[in-house]
Amino acid sequence: MEVNSHSIGNRVIRLRKHLAGTTAALAGALLVTGCATSAATTSEEQRPSTEQIRALFADWNAALATGDAQKVADRYAPNAVLLPTVSNRVRSTRAEIVDYFEHFLQNRPSGQVLDSHVAVLDADDAIDAGTYRFALTRNGQPATVDARYTFVYEKVDGRWLIVNHHSSAMPEPA
Repeated sequence: MEVNSHSIGNRVIRLRKHLAGTTAALAGALLVTGCATSAATTSEEQRPSTEQIRALFADWNAALATGDAQKVADRYAPNAVLLPTVSNRVRSTRAEIVDYFEHFLQNRPSGQVLDSHVAVLDADDAIDAGTYRFALTRNGQPATVDARYTFVYEKVDGRWLIVNHHSSAMPEPA
């Protein structure tokens, strides 16, 4: 747990430094060139779109549909932290994440995003937070669970992975 907390803290520090450096570099480029459009365009071309980040949920949901906990765990970074919907245990290793999904997938979940708020931090980091609904089968009976979620994504070796996933059932009935 300390390793993950430390790595998350390092990631936040890295993001802050990156954002500060990017802002300073952009300001310098604007002063030297006097051309805001070309500098901003170059920076924006490297950043993923909001739609690209939202599409990552569809990829994760497709992994759920396979029924294979290993395929779902492949969507998570090696140092990811999962705060799952239907478990009180924090999952901070691949084995723990696989274990959670082995049990969760028995319910044949299928997720649908109800409300999404994406923040693209830079070319390699983004957050998607909102609400989703899971259709499940429990004891042979269909059920739904509405929950809040936060996915923190990082681009690792050209691939978007989940580094932090928090999901909790809605505290109030709809």
